[in-house]
Amino acid sequence: MSEPDISLSQAHADEPSHSSADLPEGWLRVGSLDMDAQGIARRPDGKVVFIEGALPFELVSVNVHRKKNNWEQGTVTQIHHESSQRVQPGCPHFGLHAGACGGCKMQHLEASAQVAVKQRVLEDNLWHLGKVKPETMLRPIEGPTWGYRYRARLSVRYVIKKGEVLIGFHERKSRYIADMKVCPVLPPHVSRMLLPLRALIGQMDARETLPQLELACGDEVTALVLRHLEPLGEGDKALLRAFAAEHQVQWWLQPKGPDTVHLLDEGGAQLSYGLPDFGITMPFRPTDFTQVNPFINRVLVARALRLLQAQKTERVIDWFCGLGNFTLPIATQAAQVLGIEGSETLVARSLDNYARNQATRPAGQALAPTQFVARNLFEMTPEMLVADGTADKWLVDPPREGAFALSKALAELHENQDLRQGWTPPKCIVYVSCNPATLARDAGILVHRAGYRCVSAGVINMFAHTAHVESMAVFELA
Repeated sequence: MSEPDISLSQAHADEPSHSSADLPEGWLRVGSLDMDAQGIARRPDGKVVFIEGALPFELVSVNVHRKKNNWEQGTVTQIHHESSQRVQPGCPHFGLHAGACGGCKMQHLEASAQVAVKQRVLEDNLWHLGKVKPETMLRPIEGPTWGYRYRARLSVRYVIKKGEVLIGFHERKSRYIADMKVCPVLPPHVSRMLLPLRALIGQMDARETLPQLELACGDEVTALVLRHLEPLGEGDKALLRAFAAEHQVQWWLQPKGPDTVHLLDEGGAQLSYGLPDFGITMPFRPTDFTQVNPFINRVLVARALRLLQAQKTERVIDWFCGLGNFTLPIATQAAQVLGIEGSETLVARSLDNYARNQATRPAGQALAPTQFVARNLFEMTPEMLVADGTADKWLVDPPREGAFALSKALAELHENQDLRQGWTPPKCIVYVSCNPATLARDAGILVHRAGYRCVSAGVINMFAHTAHVESMAVFELA
């Protein structure tokens, strides 16, 4: 179990709304939520209490199950005064009961309030970890809160004693698989498929050696990747084919690592998603990284490019470019683009996507010349930055680990200009983040060491009902 972040919760623990001194014995007043969607309260003696299931402005009683010198952790047992933002969860598997699914943490909180919590988490991280305060807070990017999750990795287990199959996310605070019959954050057609999938796997001879099922939906195609530890017999393959025909899905098999993933049967439509604002179509394989929420992704790309404001005379570098989700749209606006990615496999896929889209562009709307290269972006140096050449603007979209080496190399070039050899820093950086803590760390480097100012930042509600915070920040040379 992860420990609460005391440094961030302390920022709110001193607020008057956290005081419980005037309440009946054992009651607590909740003042805010932490990064794990736990309510934060403070006892009369000053000790911070993290409360699962509690919401801001509620008066609650708590069952404490973990104690440290300066904090406690517990679960709400009774709500004496309910928040006006508390709502009925949309999924029967959500809650604090035994066997509850751990996939979502905030279904009991009204959707717009979830976004406000995430915005505060972003601001807290930027200030308390990076000592950075954006000049402007961007309006949050919001979209559908149900049926949005087009990618998911579901665990599978055949329970021999019960003679049944479980497919789903893990139970809350457990390694066991939740007994999921529906999942309203998945696309409706996939949620309806959960029970038929359980029945299917229960019929298969290999049912005891099938640990995982991965979902990847494109705009038109739904792919299911079945991890199998032993070769599948022809009878099992026939069952998969019959299921595919009935439910209009595409089966992929994974006997070992991700590089072994292959179609059960060749042919059929290709997985892809569109970015219609830019006339771009992105083919992908089911194990490639793509954004979980395609509705938000379209808005995210459009906003990022609007903030980047690439001009027909400018060179742009897209760091951690993946399949080219940002690179190809940038190529509709800039003069020259360089996409840099850590995976050689994704670089090859990016090159193919670029060529496919270039071949179908209307006359007079060709994509700008674009290169893709593979590079370990966690070992960037000032010399490597200089070798990549000057770019007018950067788009940075790292994984959860952030872009520390890249930010540090940029700072070192600012601090030691003898290393530049004619190289000049980008005048604008748009940073897309899936971890506010590493964004804050990197923002601190960019602002306090690399000569930038944080002109704006905001949250992207990519994962509604979860505590996951996606965000975006814009930096300009001071």
